[in-house]
Amino acid sequence: MIIKQKKSTQAPISDTCEINCIHPAAVKQARDKALPLSTATDLSQIFQVMADPSRLRIISLLAERELCVCDLAAALGMSRSAVSHQLRVMRMSRLVKYRKEGRIAYYSLDDEHVSKLFTLGLDHLGHVSP
Repeated sequence: MIIKQKKSTQAPISDTCEINCIHPAAVKQARDKALPLSTATDLSQIFQVMADPSRLRIISLLAERELCVCDLAAALGMSRSAVSHQLRVMRMSRLVKYRKEGRIAYYSLDDEHVSKLFTLGLDHLGHVSP
């Protein structure tokens, strides 16, 4: 059974102010609380680095345990060169760190904040955290 709905005669609700109204006290409070541009730039850089699917996959593995470059490459089906490149970018943004054991480089997340950012993103999407 098909039910036909009547078309609405109302204008769509606008998602912007319909008049120009400035609330000086609210503007002053917002300006006082606004994130400084330099901090916003630094934070933006972290999110830009994390915005790459390959890097997020690396983070997902390193959230579980420390891994060497070779193991990361094998687990992700990527070349060691490609993984090394992504890790270098991530290291420059302090998302990962490494330690050498002989000739092997083991990578881990830089600190618990990286894991939290990753987990919060998954939670926001409604995905189960690793």
